Amino acid sequence: MANRFTMTFTAEARHIDEMGHVNNGVWVNWMEAIATAHWQHDGDPAHVAKYAWVVTRHEIDYRGNVRLGDTVTALTEILEGPTGARFDRHFTFTDSKGKALVRARTTWAMVDRGTGRVMRVPAEVSAPFLAPQEVPREA
Repeated sequence: MANRFTMTFTAEARHIDEMGHVNNGVWVNWMEAIATAHWQHDGDPAHVAKYAWVVTRHEIDYRGNVRLGDTVTALTEILEGPTGARFDRHFTFTDSKGKALVRARTTWAMVDRGTGRVMRVPAEVSAPFLAPQEVPREA
């Protein structure tokens, strides 16, 4: 259990746009993939089965390009506890030399799978994803 999680991604032909680098939409897909993997890896299986997450906001800064065959390391971090139904994730994608190519912050909202409604994030759901000193906030 941790507030940080990493994965690697390799640019395939289907990821490349007409400019010869990874398309902006692919970065968003990779952010969703690592966030989902983190949720499934560190979340309680009962919580993973009961709740889902939807993105409500993206902020993305592009500082470099990735071309066909290039590999990036993605890091997602949760730096603060949830506020009500919302939880922010931070992403950094770095190249093989450690240069940050893409940084992003996304806001996610928790959804009850049974009702399809957005709901407040329970403390027991957020606890595995918080830094040791972090305590869930009441909204």
